[in-house]
Amino acid sequence: MRCIQDFNPLQEKAAFPMALIIRSSAIHAAGCYSTTAVRKGTRVAEYTGPRLSKDQADSANEDSPITYLFGLGDGSIVIDGHCMAMFINHSCRPNCETEEVRGRVWIKAIRSIVPGEEITYDYCLYDGGEDEAICNCGAKRCRGTMYSPQEIRRRKAAARRAEKKKAAKRRSRATEIPIPRQPAVVEEEDAA
Repeated sequence: MRCIQDFNPLQEKAAFPMALIIRSSAIHAAGCYSTTAVRKGTRVAEYTGPRLSKDQADSANEDSPITYLFGLGDGSIVIDGHCMAMFINHSCRPNCETEEVRGRVWIKAIRSIVPGEEITYDYCLYDGGEDEAICNCGAKRCRGTMYSPQEIRRRKAAARRAEKKKAAKRRSRATEIPIPRQPAVVEEEDAA
């Protein structure tokens, strides 16, 4: 990864060199860690990779159990992560956030980070079909999922609507009048 000073036009925000390493993570498989102290407001990494339409990304990753996609703007274009930032894990209590600036995605520290600390941000997922996107961050106030609070509300409302529809269907079946057996069938059984 290039030095953060090469990326950051605000040199005062990155007045010292920073190194990131990838190693095992208690959150998920591998994680990204800082080897130096990081000040609040510092750009830690850039999320880079090929840019694809959402449909292209869905098609390319259809059978893939793990993806490193980052939605830009309204989500119609995604970055297929091929960079150090793809190893930054989700946390419900992150030390970084993402920032989209002129079509580039930066991971920026929202508080001071100590050397050896895992770099994290809140994924705020909004698309994932039936996937539960279970969170393993271990934060005291963990949401239990990597979905955004808005997406959680949307999914709960959709589940309530589906349950109401099921209940209405069950009620309509319960009020149906049972159809008696056909007399011809009864006569055939008596003849036998």
